[in-house]
Amino acid sequence: MSAHYSVSDYRTALLQGSIPMLGRAITLIESTRLEDQQKARELIDAILPFAGKSIRIGITGVPGVGKSTFIESFGMALLAQGRKVAVLAIDPSSSISKGSILGDKTRMEQLSVQHNAFIRPSASSGSLGGVSYKTHESILLCEAAGFCTIIIETVGVGQSETEVSHICDFFLLLMLAGAGDELQGIKRGIMELADGLVITKADGSNTEKAKATRSEYARALHYLPPSTSGWIPQVKVCSAYENQGIQEVWDMIQQYEQQQTANGFFAQNRKNQNIFAFQRLLQEQLRHLLHRKSGLKEQIANLEQQIADGKISPYSAVERLVGI
Repeated sequence: MSAHYSVSDYRTALLQGSIPMLGRAITLIESTRLEDQQKARELIDAILPFAGKSIRIGITGVPGVGKSTFIESFGMALLAQGRKVAVLAIDPSSSISKGSILGDKTRMEQLSVQHNAFIRPSASSGSLGGVSYKTHESILLCEAAGFCTIIIETVGVGQSETEVSHICDFFLLLMLAGAGDELQGIKRGIMELADGLVITKADGSNTEKAKATRSEYARALHYLPPSTSGWIPQVKVCSAYENQGIQEVWDMIQQYEQQQTANGFFAQNRKNQNIFAFQRLLQEQLRHLLHRKSGLKEQIANLEQQIADGKISPYSAVERLVGI
């Protein structure tokens, strides 16, 4: 389908805010076809001057914390304030089909039908860090289409979730009240990277427990190394189900943006995001180049057998491949 549209067609439609064309453009940049990849590179270069005018919010948390429910309530509140909201939901990939398997549009039924909202589930495709390799480019496309709030919902399955902090402006960690450490082991690796924490599901009989948990995390944050940006992370409580505490979360993010813009950290962080995207894509392209090398698959299979049989160490095997 992408062959029917030129780079100029994509650019014009995106700058007009066309949501259907935004979806097609993201499909284009996610394509592995060489001709699509060339067009995707030209498209990103064409829209780059019109990107960057948004607040990029990364949201993570353990499965069951209510990320999608929170994002829908949060997104609806921002829409009511006249903002355009894009949600890039990175789903775990099926090991069989390699496609996303959760389908966030089915979990954000109210938000997904709003005129100024865009939800795009994308497969993580085996990439570490809870984000796909093309998330950064998807963000740029959304910004070119006029979305001023970009939410990146990550897989939420392990310590490698920390990578999302490198592609967003504000990193929000959702936590459950009263869950044991064994259920929230994720916090050890990413809590010190979070710009804000939100205790979710603070409703009904869980309200007081959520408030107590907030106090515990607020105390714990004082023992973490101070942020280089000068920002002191805040802890909020909310009930997405009852739409309570949502505005307080947005106020926190706005306060962060204002402070970081004033001290220059916001602009520097954007530069770091661009460099990170370059390094990540470079690693991926080098991997593809290596795998396309003639005879490499056979040599890898042979080395794997030797490693399995204990005839060669993994280190020596890698050295042989690098020295090809």
